Amino acid sequence: MPHSNVDEAIAQEAVDVATLVAENASLRDRLLRALADAENTRRRAERTAEEARQYAFADFARELLVIADNLRRTIAAASGRDSQTVEDRALIEGVRATERLLEQIFSRFGIRKIEALDKPFDPTLHEAMMEVEDSSRPPGTVVRVAEDGYMIHDRLLRPARVLVAKRNSSAALSPRTRAQAESDPRGSERSL
Repeated sequence: MPHSNVDEAIAQEAVDVATLVAENASLRDRLLRALADAENTRRRAERTAEEARQYAFADFARELLVIADNLRRTIAAASGRDSQTVEDRALIEGVRATERLLEQIFSRFGIRKIEALDKPFDPTLHEAMMEVEDSSRPPGTVVRVAEDGYMIHDRLLRPARVLVAKRNSSAALSPRTRAQAESDPRGSERSL
């Protein structure tokens, strides 16, 4: 019997060792997962802080766009006048200098104007105010910018408000359909 007690003790120790090894592996796995979660949380916090730094003043910047618009309108209105006094010209040059300074500040903070004129209409960057007849440009092309749009880094700050060339209804017809429409108005209604 003493021999069987030793065997049982050895078997029990083997079970205990196996249990400890499994427990150790489980604890190691949990530790690695906790470290990975902590690293992911740290990266997410850094990303959130960076976004907050870049975009925190977006509302303030949006308000400044109104000032940029008014400076541009002032310059356009003054430039359209024929007779200007020396004082008028000095005042307008001051407004132009203020506009340039504001554009430099915008640039420093990652704010840039969206170039929309003569570009294809893009609903992610432009807000169509209306469609206009313009046979000199392809349909869907921005023909006039009513209000400039702006980006802040890679995000839209304000869409450009634009007028877009619309498709000419007769240009949309094939030559054969156009000939039918010209000769028989009822036929054109059927073909369309």
